[in-house]
Amino acid sequence: MSQCLNPDCLHINPEGCNFCQKCGSKLRLVERYYAKSILGQGGFGRTFLAVDDFKPSKPPCVIKQFLPQAQGTATLEKAAQLFDQEAQRLELLGKHSQIPELLAYFTADNRQYLIQEFIEGDTLQQELDNQGAFTENQIISLLKDLLPVLYFVHKHKVIHRDIKPENIIRRASDNKLVIVDFGASKQVQRTSMSVAGTVIGSAEYCAPEQAMGKPQYGSDLYSLGVTCLYLLTQVSPSYLYDPLESQWVWREHLNGNQVSDKLGEILERLVETVFKKRYQSVAEVWADLQRYYGKQIIIKNPKNIIPNTAKKITNTTPPAVTQKFEFDIVTVNSKGREINRRRGQAECIIEDLGNGVTLEMVLIPGGTFTMGAPSGEAGSSYAERPQHRVTIKPFLMGKYPVTQAQWRQVASFPKLQRDLSLDPSYFKGLNLPVEKVFWYDVMEWCDRLSKRIGKPYRLPSEAEWEYAARAGTTSPFHVGDTLTTDLANYDGNHTYSSGPKGAYREQTTPVGQFQHANAFGLYDIHGNVWEWCADPWHDSYNGAPSDGRVWDVGNDNRYQLRIAINSSRIAINSLGKTERRVLRGGSWYDYPDNCRCAYRYGADPDFLFYNNGFRVAL
Repeated sequence: MSQCLNPDCLHINPEGCNFCQKCGSKLRLVERYYAKSILGQGGFGRTFLAVDDFKPSKPPCVIKQFLPQAQGTATLEKAAQLFDQEAQRLELLGKHSQIPELLAYFTADNRQYLIQEFIEGDTLQQELDNQGAFTENQIISLLKDLLPVLYFVHKHKVIHRDIKPENIIRRASDNKLVIVDFGASKQVQRTSMSVAGTVIGSAEYCAPEQAMGKPQYGSDLYSLGVTCLYLLTQVSPSYLYDPLESQWVWREHLNGNQVSDKLGEILERLVETVFKKRYQSVAEVWADLQRYYGKQIIIKNPKNIIPNTAKKITNTTPPAVTQKFEFDIVTVNSKGREINRRRGQAECIIEDLGNGVTLEMVLIPGGTFTMGAPSGEAGSSYAERPQHRVTIKPFLMGKYPVTQAQWRQVASFPKLQRDLSLDPSYFKGLNLPVEKVFWYDVMEWCDRLSKRIGKPYRLPSEAEWEYAARAGTTSPFHVGDTLTTDLANYDGNHTYSSGPKGAYREQTTPVGQFQHANAFGLYDIHGNVWEWCADPWHDSYNGAPSDGRVWDVGNDNRYQLRIAINSSRIAINSLGKTERRVLRGGSWYDYPDNCRCAYRYGADPDFLFYNNGFRVAL
């Protein structure tokens, strides 16, 4: 069956029709999406259950059609603006595994549409209707599941403004709670937090300040608290508050449902009508939840399940957000022509570094690979041999090289051993990779990050770096037999194999600018900046460990490297003994053969040049 999208028709058509049998309208949006049935209707339009006809599995999706019922130019413009903002916010937030992903946004037949991930499952309202009032344990589980999601939303400076049971779905595939309907949400600007605006949100769940047009982050916490009270009592929130006494009377409506004083205290503070007395952040709620229920609350990390005590959580932010993300994986032939493109998926955790700066760490699965280059690989050398098998345990690695924004934020943390410049880079830009950093400075940076986050952040071992860079491939580059400047940032005046010449940008590029990753989900592996590793330099792999650890014995540090810049390239001079360290990946300044997965370079840890950066491991 195909549902006509013409708002004046909405005829149900038999399967296989391309045009509505009643009004003649096209049934497929952008020749790809077609509606199956109406899911719901609100003030700004309709929502349809739909199918993505472009994908072989014909997966379900959701079509949101902008169709405001209000009249008047100003009202329509405001509604259109809100719909457009919802698309922008979904693109920003939708990569979180518990927020629907935005799949497309476009205009067709003079109407706005957005296509969104379909979440199969029941809303909490449906659960309440089917199963009755929630127990205390169910409410604790709900808070544990939703608070990290809400933290993620607020971290991106968004207020949802319509948290309620109908907008929370328990996903059937994994029982995770998913927050939906960001149409009422608001992007927060620091200069406008106290400015009155349009009142949006469901009245029964709406915080007093939001009802006055001044929503705050705490307004979402209020709505979450009211949602919990409703689920515990199955009584409309309108009857749970006594306006004459200015107090909540929800306990009178529990009807035998048992709620402890501990949970009651948390709920009372969530729904406090005086804003200053209410929880001001997700972190505060989480701290109390841990303080009262620390032994019952567990947080998944990429390897196992770790119990968290109140002591661990009270003085830190909520747990790192875990999310899945998708990306393009590209393969080219020896001439640089694309021969394959496919979608990949990986999982990452997002650490909050403060001031809106985050760090994305990708889960790298364990495995065994062949490290080094065969003798027949163009540009390879004795230093990349003998090839040997190495087994790597699962670990986390930075999705991108560390940026200048990330460097600045962590470098502002209290000093441990060394002073750090807040702005060491030659090329300036918060989203550009940091460069001109000593190996010793990088180690200090990792130590500061570890102390602040409470996890042992470090540089990757050389074996971990190559394993992660290859991502299961055996070719010189993870993209195939050559490299092009459409895929990486290097000196495009020079070629590898039969590949074409290309751009020489003469500087770093923003991380993630090249819209593809390797099969593990890592970006900017080839070129842009050299990446420091933890290992001392060895002239070959003779005697190298097979377990992926840092090879810190038997160094071949016979030479100290110094840099002399001439008109064309770097000249390396041998000037004495030092503890050289390994760099990997090549840079914007290098020929493509230096950007190969197997290429190794050893440098003085005090080597300072504007193409040396790093990414972290955990």
